[in-house]
Amino acid sequence: MRGRIWKLLLLAALGFTAYMASFFVYPDVGELARKNPGKTAFMQWREAQWEKEGLYDKRIVQHWVPIGKVSPLLIKAVLIGEDDKFYHHEGFDYAAMEQAFQKNLKEGRFAAGASTISQQLIKNLYLSPEKSLTRKIKEAILTWRMEHTLSKRRILELYVNVAEWGDGIFGIEAAARHYYHKPASRLSGLEAARLASVLPNPIKFDPVGGQRYVAFRSGLIHSIMLRRGIVVEGFKEVMETKDDPGIEPAPPPTGVDDSAGGADNATASPAVKSLVEPESPAGPPPAPSAPSAPAQTGAPAPAQQYVREERSCG
Repeated sequence: MRGRIWKLLLLAALGFTAYMASFFVYPDVGELARKNPGKTAFMQWREAQWEKEGLYDKRIVQHWVPIGKVSPLLIKAVLIGEDDKFYHHEGFDYAAMEQAFQKNLKEGRFAAGASTISQQLIKNLYLSPEKSLTRKIKEAILTWRMEHTLSKRRILELYVNVAEWGDGIFGIEAAARHYYHKPASRLSGLEAARLASVLPNPIKFDPVGGQRYVAFRSGLIHSIMLRRGIVVEGFKEVMETKDDPGIEPAPPPTGVDDSAGGADNATASPAVKSLVEPESPAGPPPAPSAPSAPAQTGAPAPAQQYVREERSCG
């Protein structure tokens, strides 16, 4: 009897290993280099949540834009707030992971996350928001594959187009139009900072609301933007590389409202002057002054340290 149990356990272990190994080949991450994705796994999960709640009239809103038509201020704000070492790692921030592990161990619960932009993108594209070891292993395999297949610029382009910025609002173009009634190319530094500040939990936080968390974190991100300027090592790839005309756009998937776009998409990104000079107080009130920005060292940026407990999914 005992031998039979061991055989069953061995078969189960082999089956699990084979299942995980399949993620080294499938899905075809390389396809993302030449084709924009359709409806993502996270969009499908969001729709399933609406269905459970009886919200049958809700729709995903998304409009794809090339990264060249996204304000560089938004890209910079997202990098500062979500993954300050994006250009210095290969998909994993080991220092942040160690800090998160120590904090979770101390509190005896999943209190902090350390996902990079690459890991968040993989989760949005292919996985579910569940917090499990199985999902983390899949995420690690797919993140490693993506970092060895796609350019950093393409990863950023995918991220800002599939990230959720509100209940059913996916992608920066839809978010810019929903909250600020303008295309993503025209976002100012303060607007970019406020949008970046809600990424950890876009259902809980509103970029144009009066929540203290949004005011503080956006002020922190914006102050770092002002101190650093926009042209830093690695970021030149986003600023200077032309959009790839060979990328095949995916048609809007069923159930996705693609009406957020318009003629304004042809507008060029704003000058970087608004990043290196103080902005006028138009729009949401300025946030409280924030601590000085650190250099890009091994320690996470303050904006990321502050957000560890606010991320809705690990």
